[in-house]
Amino acid sequence: MAKCTHDCSSCGGECSSRSEKSFIKPLNRASRIGRVVAVASGKGGVGKSLVTSLLAVRAAARGYRVGILDADITGPSIPKAFGATDHAMGREGAIRPVTGAAGVKIMSMNNLLEREDDPVVWRGALIAGACTQFWTDVEWGELDFLFIDMPPGTGDVPLTVFQSIPISGAVVVETPQELVEMIVGKAVNMAKMMNVPLLGLAENMSYFRCPDCGAEHEIFGTSKAAALAEKYGFPATARLPLDPSLARLSDEGRIAEADTDPLAEIFSQAEHSRPIRYNPD
Repeated sequence: MAKCTHDCSSCGGECSSRSEKSFIKPLNRASRIGRVVAVASGKGGVGKSLVTSLLAVRAAARGYRVGILDADITGPSIPKAFGATDHAMGREGAIRPVTGAAGVKIMSMNNLLEREDDPVVWRGALIAGACTQFWTDVEWGELDFLFIDMPPGTGDVPLTVFQSIPISGAVVVETPQELVEMIVGKAVNMAKMMNVPLLGLAENMSYFRCPDCGAEHEIFGTSKAAALAEKYGFPATARLPLDPSLARLSDEGRIAEADTDPLAEIFSQAEHSRPIRYNPD
């Protein structure tokens, strides 16, 4: 067991030495946000950005005011999916987000770089600091939903996001491989440690639907969504197909045209999640 440093800001554990102090950062004064939904996973490459994008598109289609905080600082993909490639502009010490397809407001590291393929070669503390600044320094305006595309894993950066930003609930993303149960378990246990409610489990690349006969083929193995939902207490699940059209829409900045019906139950949970509480002062 690691030795306690008595610095609770860098630890997700529960112990007798843990301080009751809140590490929630103040929201930018020019912002008012109703609900914050984190989209997370215990590993990378499972489709968190896709699920984040589709949830945002579904919310916007229902008339909600929507934003996405792209917390994947070193591997951002949200701006491209929404065609939001403009540079974010600053004024009076604050940053204004870029508006993408479907009117979704976006703040991503790629909106601050001179070129989208410039690497972000930073250590963890700087990356974590950038994530919190996207909360404290960005003028989000009036939003009903802010979706956070979380970085992968359960390390320093995800921990900082969960501790610094009030979260209404979390959506966990997985794929149907054998290692998935362990990965989902890590994400679920982190959410529980941070007292973040679970909204749903999204299984990406769950099956491939034949364009000729309509048959569904589970290319990466039998779906585990239902079993995992029962084991970990997810109130809703979604199975997203392995669909080349989704990749094409993302590449062309047209993700707003994608079908979001598979995520209907999870989004309903988000609609009924708890509004966040924060002190802008």
